Amino acid sequence: MQRRFQGPPTSFIVIAVALIQVLGTVFSASHQVALRPLDPLAFMLLLAGPVALAFRTRKPAVMLPITLAATFSYVLLGYAWGPIVLSLALSIILTAAAGLRWQAWLGAGICAAAVVLMAVLAGDETGLVRASAGVAWAAILVLIGEGFRRRGERMAEYRRRREAAKQAERDEYRLTLARDIHDVVAHSLSMINVQASVALHLGTNDPEKLRPALEAIKAASKESLAEVRQLLGVLRDDAPLSPAPPPSLGRIPELVEDARRGGLQVRFENSVDPERADPERVGPERVGPERAGLERVGTAQQEAAYRIVQEGLSNVRRHSGAASAVVLLELAGDELRVRIDDDGGGLRGAPAGNGLRGMHERVQALGGTLGLTSLEPGLRVEANLPLNPKKGERQP
Repeated sequence: MQRRFQGPPTSFIVIAVALIQVLGTVFSASHQVALRPLDPLAFMLLLAGPVALAFRTRKPAVMLPITLAATFSYVLLGYAWGPIVLSLALSIILTAAAGLRWQAWLGAGICAAAVVLMAVLAGDETGLVRASAGVAWAAILVLIGEGFRRRGERMAEYRRRREAAKQAERDEYRLTLARDIHDVVAHSLSMINVQASVALHLGTNDPEKLRPALEAIKAASKESLAEVRQLLGVLRDDAPLSPAPPPSLGRIPELVEDARRGGLQVRFENSVDPERADPERVGPERVGPERAGLERVGTAQQEAAYRIVQEGLSNVRRHSGAASAVVLLELAGDELRVRIDDDGGGLRGAPAGNGLRGMHERVQALGGTLGLTSLEPGLRVEANLPLNPKKGERQP
């Protein structure tokens, strides 16, 4: 694909060159004795070059032949000398800038040969010096056009890379929102479905216990609605009216309690120091000098841990048929380990869905690892999240 130098508007170039060539030649002709006075043909030739420049964007290949023919015809007919060569010089530059290198060099070579031939026929020693300067300028014009072309290519490449970076950022943004929406909606609807089933059962067999089940449905729907509003506020670039608390390690007990209300026996084992999971409580002045070197669990790691537990417990309730599960949070060296064990039927050969895919993406974004291990019975989902991702690692 040819890269074309954009530059000023074509109409501006055409009008400006036409005025300079016509007015400049008329003024020059009044101060020299011309072999042939300016006539309609002379003005047609003076305007032919600027008109040819109008094809610089549509058909750049026609500029140089027309300006060459018009300029040489004007000179050979013996009209008064003036700025007739302006359109020829610009056509060489614009032809090279349009990527037509061989045409530009051919046109410059023709001009150089004509200048040398005229100097030789004139037999003037100073004319040969001027001819040498004319040859040099013909080459310089092509090089100027090449410079414009390369600059245009660099600018086009810069714009392409910038657009690609923006597109990648938009794709990553959409992917993050898709994961969040999936996690929120899947977890909440699963919880509501389980509680609704319990409520239907109690409504028939034990009406007195129906109220707690309905209250659980109300709480789950209210929480999910708040999170969905928060996500919609992000999509609208608007602040949500009632933002939900951000996902964190401190909210994981809520997920465990929701699962218990759904009839799943869940044991929660958490050995993470609360001070390392709370940004407001970390610092030498609060933790003490003996623990000032401890690294805090970052917000990105906390959100990933929360979503992993959320999706893991949702999968246990919806797919595994498990009666119990164990959720483990612990710090292992410079990593946060998140583990969910259940006693259900495992993967059963089912393909990974959006939930597991979202887990993998969250963990990989932090430079961690996610493993699925079959138990007898059940399944283990274990994620290891680095507290300090390596420099250059993607952050959600």
